[in-house]
Amino acid sequence: MLGYIYSLSVAESFLLMNKAKNVLVVASEKLSCITDWEDRNTCVLFGDGAGAAVLQKTPDKSGILSSFLKADGSLGDLLILPAGGSRMPASEKTLKNHEHYLKMEGNEVFKVAVRRMIEASQKSIKDAGVDPNDLDLLIPHQANKRIIEAIRSKLNLTEDQVYTNLDHTGNTSAASIAIAMAEAEEMNKINSGDIINIVSFGGGFTWAGMTIRW
Repeated sequence: MLGYIYSLSVAESFLLMNKAKNVLVVASEKLSCITDWEDRNTCVLFGDGAGAAVLQKTPDKSGILSSFLKADGSLGDLLILPAGGSRMPASEKTLKNHEHYLKMEGNEVFKVAVRRMIEASQKSIKDAGVDPNDLDLLIPHQANKRIIEAIRSKLNLTEDQVYTNLDHTGNTSAASIAIAMAEAEEMNKINSGDIINIVSFGGGFTWAGMTIRW
């Protein structure tokens, strides 16, 4: 669910090692295929979407300033797709029990997501050598309005400093930040030289933050 930031970090490594001149990073999701429309805990949250970015070296000081990537598999059972893999192959029973759909312990995921996304955002800002007060825009994973608001409050940001599109896209998982970044640029909410922080949280559990000079 946060593969976009992980992929940006991998792309950056290819560029720094001179293994590539241009790297295309694509994030796409079709969550409607694994959404249980009888489960109101999940079906009202997720959406389909895709976004992409091309990365290349620049002669100026713009680009990725820092990355922070973390994972904790011990919490993975809070957000799972029970069946369809090698551990529980598809069968008449798994289909009957709706085990090919996302299952989520919403309250527990919320608590972990808020704590870890705040950690990732703060750490990536600090590692970039940027004063939090100099942050121009935060673009968080569009998971939940309450999660985004909790992060905004903790970082002492105004509503104008946080970009959200959850109202018209839903949670598009790995694609959400890519879509939000494109929208923010189209709306002139991002300008050359701005300091942007992107932060995400996803299944596994995994979480990441990245600070960028536009």
